[in-house]
Amino acid sequence: MQGWSRILRGLRHHSMCRTGKKDVISPARPPFRPPSRIPRRAPSTSSSGDVIANSATTNTSWSNRDSRASSSSRQSLASLRESLPENPQIYSFQEICRATNNFLAKTIGRSPTWQCSVGGHDAVVVRRQFRSTSDELRVRLRSTCAAHHGNVVKLHGATVSGAQIYLVYEYVRGVSLADCLRNPRNPGFTVLKTWTSRMQVASDVAQGLEYIHHYMGESRVHGHMKSSGIIIADPSLTAKITHFGAAELSGEATAGASRSPQRINGTKGYMAPEYLECGTISPKSDVYSFGVVLLELLSGEEPVKYRFDRSGKDYVRVSLVDTARKAVEGAEEGRIRRWVDRRLGDSFPVDVAERTVRLALDCVHDDPNRRPEMRYVAAKISDLLMKSKAWEEKTKPPLEISVTVGPR
Repeated sequence: MQGWSRILRGLRHHSMCRTGKKDVISPARPPFRPPSRIPRRAPSTSSSGDVIANSATTNTSWSNRDSRASSSSRQSLASLRESLPENPQIYSFQEICRATNNFLAKTIGRSPTWQCSVGGHDAVVVRRQFRSTSDELRVRLRSTCAAHHGNVVKLHGATVSGAQIYLVYEYVRGVSLADCLRNPRNPGFTVLKTWTSRMQVASDVAQGLEYIHHYMGESRVHGHMKSSGIIIADPSLTAKITHFGAAELSGEATAGASRSPQRINGTKGYMAPEYLECGTISPKSDVYSFGVVLLELLSGEEPVKYRFDRSGKDYVRVSLVDTARKAVEGAEEGRIRRWVDRRLGDSFPVDVAERTVRLALDCVHDDPNRRPEMRYVAAKISDLLMKSKAWEEKTKPPLEISVTVGPR
């Protein structure tokens, strides 16, 4: 934490020196502040100066420990706030505690994620282990908060408390893509019940990932692409990529860096081979994960599952990538039609489906150098989406039905 303070004080000193005056800080664009922001109230303190959280007794000691760690870095966070010319919001840890009701608010998914209200607006707070440095956080936070794309959930800001980083994202009403495809309560139903709706989701995700890789001003990665990290917004069914920047800001993944296997925190079925072997993260790792998501969209199946083999009396691992390869490489006619999700009602253009599966298999190639870039993938999926819409218009049944009532 002392190293954190020294570096951030140096950043503030650098910002002051650029003006040529001793005590004048160069003007900067004001940070992002949502309208009708709720004024901050000073937290109540005990005689020792520790922050007292209004919560259950079981959470009081944990909150006080993080509050003491937060108070030691308050001056550093203030320096960081002044050194950022863009629009990130540097929140205080006490503000995050109040917003999440001392982390007793509604959680989302399995990860430590809370749905709450921050600054009077609906938000999602994500907690991660902080393994980065202040310089990396300053640069990444500024560029990540500057991201504006309709298919990427926006990051509003963050705060650091001890060994934890708290990221505040906008809240998007909807359901994850994984739940849309595989609802355990109603396996036979899905809101993505047409071929075109699934191709539209694929196009949305591809364009969002293309924006991250090619239009962020530097080589950026997502690091954790998976169907549970994609929100299908209600009611437009627009796909939005969540948690962009979480892996980089927390220090879990850095583009082009090689991490030890102990630091990998991925999901089975989505991790590229080079990620599994040595922890190397690159845009091509995201391309691999996207290829798996695309196969999920077409088949409705999980990336990896286990089935019981009666002959061997053991469980056998079944990979979605392997079944897709068998479907396109098999000589048996109609194999692709049987592989595609049956809930689509056997109503889709088979030639477009086969081309889409082959594109997904190109994305999951074992050699990262042979995987296409997202710019190419997004363009191909847009073309396939247009062909799907043309097929849908051509096969749509006529809506106008004339009825004549009279004597025969």
